[in-house]
Amino acid sequence: MPTTRTRFAPSPTGFIHLGNIRSALYPWAFARSTGGVFILRIEDTDLERSSQAAVDVIIEGMKWLGLDHDEGPFYQMQRMDRYKAVLADMASAGLVYPCYMSVAELDALREKQMAAKEKPRYDGTWRPETGKSLPPVPEGVKPVLRFKNPQGGVVAWDDKVKGRIEISNDELDDLVIARPDGTPTYNFCVVVDDIDMAITHVIRGDDHVNNTPRQINIFRALGKEPPVYAHLPTVLNEQGEKMSKRNGAKPVTQYRDEGYLPDAMVNYLARLGWSHGDDEIFSRAQFLEWFNLDHLGRSAAQFDDAKLRWVNAQHLKTMPDEALAPLVSAQLEKQGVVADARLPRICALFKDRCDTTVALAQWARAFYADVTPNAEEHAQHVTAAVRPVLNTLASKLADCAWDKAAISAAIKETLAAHGLKMPQLAMPVRVLVMGTAQTPSLDAVLELQDREIVLARLQAA
Repeated sequence: MPTTRTRFAPSPTGFIHLGNIRSALYPWAFARSTGGVFILRIEDTDLERSSQAAVDVIIEGMKWLGLDHDEGPFYQMQRMDRYKAVLADMASAGLVYPCYMSVAELDALREKQMAAKEKPRYDGTWRPETGKSLPPVPEGVKPVLRFKNPQGGVVAWDDKVKGRIEISNDELDDLVIARPDGTPTYNFCVVVDDIDMAITHVIRGDDHVNNTPRQINIFRALGKEPPVYAHLPTVLNEQGEKMSKRNGAKPVTQYRDEGYLPDAMVNYLARLGWSHGDDEIFSRAQFLEWFNLDHLGRSAAQFDDAKLRWVNAQHLKTMPDEALAPLVSAQLEKQGVVADARLPRICALFKDRCDTTVALAQWARAFYADVTPNAEEHAQHVTAAVRPVLNTLASKLADCAWDKAAISAAIKETLAAHGLKMPQLAMPVRVLVMGTAQTPSLDAVLELQDREIVLARLQAA
């Protein structure tokens, strides 16, 4: 069996969002799960809209998600000589022909067909046939090159998502495969690339279904069998519209900045159109072990921000603290806060309460920067009656051993001395030391805090 070779072929005409990157995830996963090769190809022939900045975001987003490519990136604009050589071969084999029909003539033909309730299509005016005389070649007009699409019969393929698809060749007109200036068009370039790169499986969005019969016919005209196709259903946004930057989709890299984990993103994206039983949370290794094309969904998947946050929270909980700490440290650095060796233990204490590394960094910040107590909680818990209790606790904490057991003992002695219950002391201490009344176990929080900072914040009451 030949080596699996898949590709991701984005157009760099805007930032890459989650709907786009899912079209990279599945071919990457299929290549990895079958010991194959994953290729990155940049389809940059739209010169007006393509930009290097968009290419950079594609590569940066894939790198962050760990979707590593084995070959490429290949750029179509750097392959123009190859396309033109294939066009010349096709011309000499009689597979293409020049068409001199002007845009105005094409528009008039289209209007006439639509008025007659016919499907608008090129009518083959310039297609050479035995015994047919062609119109005189107009002066000063550069022709387009059209592909001689087969006439009669059907073009069919067994789509790994959609099942058997058959299109009548008579539904397809003769496709323009080179513009008047000689530059080749998208559907032609894709086929040459897929042949040259020996692509075995094309896994892409179902907005390409209409291109597929045309591409299959070009493959066969060039004497090659087409790859296996799997056309993925659309990803919808939360409003049920196709995900796009016009509809408020965010660049993939923004999720990194907002504190999402790459493995959580891969987990969430994998479930947007593929499933393994009822498994919701899984590691990257499990995903690759389970992935195949037979369990790709047929219906459109809808993005759900709350579900993504939940998936991220599950991964955050199980991530090793030593691995989590550098990500939290990077979030703190954005705020001008420098962490230290305590950070992994701080992550361990607070990660169950958080759904992003940004939220975790907000907790960690209280250990490295000044806190402003929540005004409402301060008024409620830090009362005149409790201030003498806080002074007692401060004096006991000033000279006890700085570990959880000793801090716990100091708290209990203070409670006993004043005849109070734990919440009556714990709430004001939390507000003063951490800025909020809702934190994990008080002795665990204080142990990780610097003693001098704890004393200063208690005495500031």
